[in-house]
Amino acid sequence: MEKNKIKTVFVPGAISPEFIANSIAKHQSKTTIGAHDIFLGQVRADIIDGQEVTAIEYSAYEEMANQKFHEIREATFAKFNLSCMHIYHSMGRVNVGEICLFVFVSSAHRKEVFDALHHVVEEIKNQVPIFGKELFKDDSYKWKVNK
Repeated sequence: MEKNKIKTVFVPGAISPEFIANSIAKHQSKTTIGAHDIFLGQVRADIIDGQEVTAIEYSAYEEMANQKFHEIREATFAKFNLSCMHIYHSMGRVNVGEICLFVFVSSAHRKEVFDALHHVVEEIKNQVPIFGKELFKDDSYKWKVNK
């Protein structure tokens, strides 16, 4: 298991249901795992200043963001007894209703995955410099503020 290598977290566009299903299926051979937990971040059709969001266009300084994802991953492995963790974030345009963030954690026991997943998602939201441009039907936009 290569926990220390800095991985590229970003995938172009939306994260497909097939990609998520394949990621889960790959873990069936890892028989020491007793629990998985996943977080799926989906683009909402928010109404902002009277306009409906139709998509979000994600951008980042990828080298810096990947380094921050790596630091969060390492700190989470140090804090929780996990078997593995996978993080994927969209880059580019993701339409309303599509998945933009996929976090998948595994452990021998369920309590670890519940606690670790919550921790990881909060750390991502608070620390990783990813920028979202909320796109509206009239081609205008507003930069997203993470909450």
